[in-house]
Amino acid sequence: MNDATHARPTGTTGTEAGTGGQRPVGIDALLDRVRAGYQRVEAREAHEAARTGDALLVDIRYPALRDRDGLIPGALVVERNELEWRLDPQGSHRAPEATGHDLRVVVICNEGYASSLAVDSLRQLGLHRATDLVGGFQAWRSAGLPVEPASR
Repeated sequence: MNDATHARPTGTTGTEAGTGGQRPVGIDALLDRVRAGYQRVEAREAHEAARTGDALLVDIRYPALRDRDGLIPGALVVERNELEWRLDPQGSHRAPEATGHDLRVVVICNEGYASSLAVDSLRQLGLHRATDLVGGFQAWRSAGLPVEPASR
């Protein structure tokens, strides 16, 4: 039997179809790869950077989590699906806080996973100081840092 007549669908080359010739990577490996490209911050460091004006905290948690757990005072709330549009300093839909590519942004999700993927996207837009909070909002709250109720 000839290998060319079975085993692979037409048009594939032995790598996974539709992946640009690369095998798919699992989410844990992807997170490791993304996080290797920048230094993540701990809750107290993020709090101090925001307090001194050295960083913009950006909360990407969805509304139900904000309603349940509260908000970080002074953090910019941006839905994850709008993040790139709101923080791109060149974008037509940018937030007033998106002042330039040198802006230090600390992205905060609930536990520190989705924020890492968001940081990768922001860095691709040129926000080279973008980082995220290790442990997310839950780490912030566990550290006893300020939280205020979400307004309804």
